[in-house]
Amino acid sequence: MLEKDESPAILVARFLRTNGYNETLTAFLQEAGLPVDAGITTKGSLTIENLIREKNLYDVTRNFEKSGLDEKEHGWKTPAPSKSIVLSLPSSSNVLCSSTGMVEFENGHRRSVIISSTADRRLTITSVVDGTSTTLISRTDVSDSPILSYQLLRDRYIICGTMSGSLFVYDFVKSEVLSTRKDHAKYVVNLATIESRSRIWLATAGWDSKVFIYSLDSTDSEIRNLENAVGTLTLPSNPESITFVNHPDTNEPILVLGRRDSTFLYFYRLPLDQSGPPIELKQAGRQNLAPHSNAWVAFTPCSISVSPVEPLTVAVATSSIPHMKLIIVRLLLPKLQDTGGLSQSESDPDAPLTAAAMGRAELARQSREDVAMLVHVSTFALQTQYSTPSLTWRPDGTGVWLNGDDGIVRGVEASTGRVKVSLEGHEPGSKIRCVFAGYLEDVQGSKRECLLSGGFDQRLILWEIA
Repeated sequence: MLEKDESPAILVARFLRTNGYNETLTAFLQEAGLPVDAGITTKGSLTIENLIREKNLYDVTRNFEKSGLDEKEHGWKTPAPSKSIVLSLPSSSNVLCSSTGMVEFENGHRRSVIISSTADRRLTITSVVDGTSTTLISRTDVSDSPILSYQLLRDRYIICGTMSGSLFVYDFVKSEVLSTRKDHAKYVVNLATIESRSRIWLATAGWDSKVFIYSLDSTDSEIRNLENAVGTLTLPSNPESITFVNHPDTNEPILVLGRRDSTFLYFYRLPLDQSGPPIELKQAGRQNLAPHSNAWVAFTPCSISVSPVEPLTVAVATSSIPHMKLIIVRLLLPKLQDTGGLSQSESDPDAPLTAAAMGRAELARQSREDVAMLVHVSTFALQTQYSTPSLTWRPDGTGVWLNGDDGIVRGVEASTGRVKVSLEGHEPGSKIRCVFAGYLEDVQGSKRECLLSGGFDQRLILWEIA
């Protein structure tokens, strides 16, 4: 029960007085029979804002406590990949990235394969049948430097970003490089693609603090060339992670970006006009992953992965040391207008506001960001300030796999944040550079869940269900 000086009437009077509603306050004091000095704020006084914040924090806490109640229905699915197969690669070199996918070759035959890139500039395509790996393609002449990131398109093309800053498109059917560009000065660390409204959008993030947006016509039967960028973005620090999501109201693709030394996720709209020079992308909104942190820099969102079952839920691997922290959060995308602009409140964030209004808006924003946080846990995956955190969702969305600098791949349950599986197949204490979860398909067309992990012990390991 509230004390007398913290009665509902006093709280209302305090709210009116603090926010300058003087005429309303006078009328309220008279009708409520309160003294003229009622509601004066002193140190430690309870306010309506405090009550709202405590209620929201209580709701978040209760949600966390309830997260394990439906564990049988939404928890970590078993069995999970645990049997390791060390793949035979053409050379001994650090593994930089890998994935599974369907690839069409020059004879028109499509196969389920494993794609990987290594530090010796090699792009390798591997087939695995009955636990035995066979190299189908192994080339070092397609790139001038190691491939740091790639995206597979239409089961035929692979777009690769390299350490030198170049970008190239390779055609598996023609076995040749179709197009090469060099818009970045160095280190294309991340690529993202999405198909929307007869366009294929490609975003590239480089350690020259730049992001470029390219647009391809999805109605073309073949990709012949990678044209000039249609959008560009210059950031105050290097971008670390990018991905695309569709806006729930307009189905418009939105670029989600995390950059170094910032705890925010930033949202950008794609350029509508693609006829002229590259357009500087405008920020549509942002979301703080540490809304109540007082630290100047708490962590960097280093890897972002969209849930395969909840399109507006993402898992984020952070740069926290000595252990990686995992955040699973619902994206709070800004409202958009059909005309292509933001809503009035978001289109002019610099509009003059009173101190009271700014305080209320900040409190409301923090409350929304608090509620959006589904999981925020330490994973005990060792890392340093020089690590490259990476994660990938299990295909059924029940958990995520994480890399680490201790040679262990960890499986974390999405509903609770608990580490459910620790896979030890790499050299103890070695750096695991990349993880990828997906499916491999056999000749009969049946799919089996798998996990790939590649590291600086020069091993690429395929994990399958035992």
